[in-house]
Amino acid sequence: MKNLFKGIFTLCLTLISLTTINAQKKKSMENTALLIIDVQNDYFKGGNMTLVGAEEAGKKTQQVLEYFRKNNLPVINIKHIATNEGATFFLPDTKGAEINSLVEPKNDEKVIIKHYPNSFRDTDLLEYLQSKGIKNLVITGMMTDVCVESTTRAAFDFGFNNTIIGDATATRDRELYGKVVKAEEVQKSFLAGISALGNLYTRVITTADFLNGK
Repeated sequence: MKNLFKGIFTLCLTLISLTTINAQKKKSMENTALLIIDVQNDYFKGGNMTLVGAEEAGKKTQQVLEYFRKNNLPVINIKHIATNEGATFFLPDTKGAEINSLVEPKNDEKVIIKHYPNSFRDTDLLEYLQSKGIKNLVITGMMTDVCVESTTRAAFDFGFNNTIIGDATATRDRELYGKVVKAEEVQKSFLAGISALGNLYTRVITTADFLNGK
């Protein structure tokens, strides 16, 4: 009987602790929105601009998205439509330009169309965030060293506190001085650079860390 009472007491303490942790995390997410940048079909297998690790990054983004949906937090999908001459991907009215099914918007989730790497340029993103009282951005998407980076730096300049979910982003091999720089190295370098100087532009964490409240 004594052991039974002790077990019930321990269980109650555990439940109280979990409830407190969840409440604290939810409070810490106030004024926070999820920004999903360019998770579109052309970046996935069979697309016109396939990235290294797109599927894995898409699935990690999906996990973060599920958290935001479960907690009724704002979600914004950024969709790039190419309008520049000579563009080979994200072309208007093509399947490749559509948002991938892993993160397909639901209900009234906001979708913003952009034509430049910086998601704020010539869009209503800033106005929309300000209208919702958003001060903090959780950023996922593609490509790490182009649209994710340029959007994050712009967000910092506009006064937002940024968190990039590093394993929910992806890029591809690059070339410099006639040599190939592997996507993994590009990924590491750009995430390390943008989080330098004490996370000046953004902090970078993993999906697991985010879901565990770090």
